Amino acid sequence: MGKARLVILVSGSGTNLQALIDAAEDPHYGATVVAVGADRDGIAGLDRAAAHGIPTFVCRVADFATREEWDAELTARCQAYSPDLVVSAGFLKLVGKEFLTTFAGRYINTHNALLPGFPGIHGPRDALEYGVKIAGATLFFVDDGVDTGPIIAQVAVPVHDDDTEDTLTERIKDVERRQLVEYVGRMVRDGWTITGRKVTVP
Repeated sequence: MGKARLVILVSGSGTNLQALIDAAEDPHYGATVVAVGADRDGIAGLDRAAAHGIPTFVCRVADFATREEWDAELTARCQAYSPDLVVSAGFLKLVGKEFLTTFAGRYINTHNALLPGFPGIHGPRDALEYGVKIAGATLFFVDDGVDTGPIIAQVAVPVHDDDTEDTLTERIKDVERRQLVEYVGRMVRDGWTITGRKVTVP
């Protein structure tokens, strides 16, 4: 059986992307990164991919007359690489209906809070402001909501009394990255099932 094919979508520095590239260099990991897509030019994530000889593409919303046209093009660009999984690794655009239909049950994202609490782009800040004692990261399948899809895995991070948004975010990033690498590997090697909202990874 060949290695699973990963398409990774990025918007920034690509640290999660780098972690997956590094993991995939182990022949026992079970996956290979076949392409990296972005919604903007000139970002470090694209440079990381190029440094490893991985094909890249850029699909900018501003280049299309409608969001639907952008979504269709993003879908086609990803589909061209026949991915087994598409991974949002800091991709800051909400995909549309065509993408979600095409990659249903195969598009995953990671979020820096324990969902369903604190969705959106300020998870650690919102968690701190609420006064929680435990924060963390969530890996989940993307649906048409904002951080609302079926949960694959979660990891807890204790909140310290002297935490700032930056210190908490950095500690979450560390465990978030390890969780992403671990579960992508487990999923491609052993498969997964989605029953309603329950995800099982052997």
